[in-house]
Amino acid sequence: MSDSDGRKPLGLSGGARSGQVKQSFARGRTKNVVVETKRKRVMAPKPTASNPARDNAAGGKSAGGTTDAEMQRRLKALQLAKAREAEEAEKREAAAREAQEARERRRSELEAKEREEKEREELARARAEEDARRKREAEEAKNPRPAEPTAKQDAGAPQRQRNLGPDAKPGGRDAPRRRDDDSGKPRGGERRGGKLTVNQALRGGEGRTRSLASMRRKQQRQRGGGSSGPQEKVVRTVQLPEAITVGELASRMSERAADVVKTLMQNGIMATQTQTIDADTAELVIEEMGHKVQRVSASDVEQAIEVEEDRAEDLESRAPVITIMGHVDHGKTSLLDAIRKTRVVAGEAGGITQHIGAYQVKQGDATLTFLDTPGHAAFTSMRARGAQVTDIVVLVVAADDAVMPQTIEAINHAKAAEVPMIVAINKVDLPAADPDKVRSDLLRYEVIVEKLSGEVQDVEVSAATGQGLDELLEAIALQAEVLELKANPNRAAIGAVVEAQLDVGRGPVATVLVQNGTLKQGDIFVVGEQWGKVRAMENDQGKRVKEAGPSVPVEVLGLNGTPEAGDVLNVVKTEGEAREIAEFREQQSKDKRAALGAATTLDQLLAKAKADENVSELPILVKADVQGSAEAIAQAMEKIGNDEVRVRMLHSGVGAITESDIGLAEASGAPVIGFNVRANAPARAAANQKGVEIRYYSVIYDLVDDVKAAASGLLSAEVRENFIGYANIKEVFRVTGVGNVAGCLVTEGVARRSAGVRLLRDDTVIHEGTLKTLKRFKDEVKEVQSGQECGMAFENYEDIRPGDVIEIFEREEVERTLA
Repeated sequence: MSDSDGRKPLGLSGGARSGQVKQSFARGRTKNVVVETKRKRVMAPKPTASNPARDNAAGGKSAGGTTDAEMQRRLKALQLAKAREAEEAEKREAAAREAQEARERRRSELEAKEREEKEREELARARAEEDARRKREAEEAKNPRPAEPTAKQDAGAPQRQRNLGPDAKPGGRDAPRRRDDDSGKPRGGERRGGKLTVNQALRGGEGRTRSLASMRRKQQRQRGGGSSGPQEKVVRTVQLPEAITVGELASRMSERAADVVKTLMQNGIMATQTQTIDADTAELVIEEMGHKVQRVSASDVEQAIEVEEDRAEDLESRAPVITIMGHVDHGKTSLLDAIRKTRVVAGEAGGITQHIGAYQVKQGDATLTFLDTPGHAAFTSMRARGAQVTDIVVLVVAADDAVMPQTIEAINHAKAAEVPMIVAINKVDLPAADPDKVRSDLLRYEVIVEKLSGEVQDVEVSAATGQGLDELLEAIALQAEVLELKANPNRAAIGAVVEAQLDVGRGPVATVLVQNGTLKQGDIFVVGEQWGKVRAMENDQGKRVKEAGPSVPVEVLGLNGTPEAGDVLNVVKTEGEAREIAEFREQQSKDKRAALGAATTLDQLLAKAKADENVSELPILVKADVQGSAEAIAQAMEKIGNDEVRVRMLHSGVGAITESDIGLAEASGAPVIGFNVRANAPARAAANQKGVEIRYYSVIYDLVDDVKAAASGLLSAEVRENFIGYANIKEVFRVTGVGNVAGCLVTEGVARRSAGVRLLRDDTVIHEGTLKTLKRFKDEVKEVQSGQECGMAFENYEDIRPGDVIEIFEREEVERTLA
């Protein structure tokens, strides 16, 4: 059989060209193979008649079947793609350039730093060599010796000359480079010998040598008359707080931040300029860089407040500060009103003093400063602050009431403040007045008046008629003269905040009693957790003043917040110091509150939650006109309640009622109480929309009574049992559908079907429940009188026997109130 076997060989049909290819195999074998190559087929359009109308309708198709519009879109897309590619290429090139510039910049900074280090080392080495040379010359001058060359030097000289060459000069450019020592390290005058590596930078090694440009600059400085020795390093005492940033540490040492970062890296600490390090790490860096450390704590910011002792020759006489104290409605403000010849009481709601007032009164050539404190028990803390800043206490006692509870509190405050006391027995014009009873009652509290051979002055006065006012002022002036009160007006002011409030038009306003120094307009001060600059001051008559000396009360404007009554005002030099001290005090207060909260253990929290699960709370939100009133209301609210109900203050503040207060009250279901303040328009609209109750008060009595009544409504009603009768069981009957029925005789009182019953057996309670049925003969009745027989059946109880006694009673709910 032939290879073709009568068939045509397999090949490509239509336009294929045949040929032979020589194929190679292993061991040198070859074989010719017949192959065919297909020709490329070219498609040509068929000649057809053109139809202009059809071409226009098709959008002007091209030869390939693509319209002109589509070709334009493709070209536009291609152009946009090329533009994007070009833009991206430009961005990549710009990023590469920026990266390259950053690398070059870092490299140049590192080179400059190394050059400076090398320059310092070279200068130090040169100075050491110069000192050694001078010392050697001095020694040679003392012990002169003839310079005779040794054999070794004579033998070495021709060899060195031969090495230099016949035309070479000693020290010329063909001279070999000198070495500083046998270690082979080149001196700083040579050119740099390589790049600086990261390992060399971390090891602090020699790295690069100095460049020629650096050497030329050094030579120019030396020719210009500069010192060839290195500059002395300035050793600084660095104040180191508990934590400090790397940049601030470098600034305090007057060192480059890069050097500080490098020192940290050498100690295995990777930190940037903005990172904070602890005091121990910073101390290590400071000592390593040759400076001294002075550890300071955060509380050292208080040292900005200068507490300097006044010299005796700088002290001048000052006006005494007199505080009026006593029981409520004993006439304290009326007495001061009579002294000032004004109507202060008319301005107080209900004739009761709600705030601490500070006033000045002229008595001949002397000036007296009066503090009028409220007498209500809720203002105990405010009276305590008044006793702390006062020099003399005037204890007002009504002649018809004698010593009362708040009178005793005032006596205790005066004794605690260790200030002298003057007793003013008021209302002596009343028919029921008994001044001697007042004097005898004061004996029980160790207050012995002069009339009873004591040391406490007592004056009988009447605020209504003006009787004894001159004697009272003379007694005050005499007491002030005995005290010899002095202060230094020529120093930074120190004062006490008597009262603080948030005025709508003026902002935070503090009533300050200057105790020492002079407070001037423009002074920068810190008071408690607030600070400010005295923008304006007003005296007790509402007039603007430029300065206030010792014992002068003024209203100060310019605070950044409302301080607490009783805070101390100190004048400082700069706003930075004032802000730093205020922030430190605020942080201290926050830390203290956090520490108190953190000190509570889990067991204590669980025990408190268990104890409070049956306690009802009345949440309230209080806004007052001044800080002292808000504190007094908060203290009064703490005293309302018992083991079942209590009042919880959601928030208390100073100023008008705002929309945020309404939101807080709505979330907690609490009423908003305004004491001498009102709600603004948005707050009123929000309260009407959200159904929040706003109540306004101007007298603290009414506020306390209403809150107490509201809290009483949360008390569960008290259930009382009223005994109404007894019945003896004579016989027990079994009734179908009912069960055991007791045939009883009512022996006392009355039996009612709606009442509660107890089954007594041998005077022991067996069962307590209600009656299922009460019958008289066969009729169901509501009650059975004493001496009559009846039938009784108990609800869900049938163990009844003859001889048992049934006790009949009724329950009554009685509403309870808080004491």
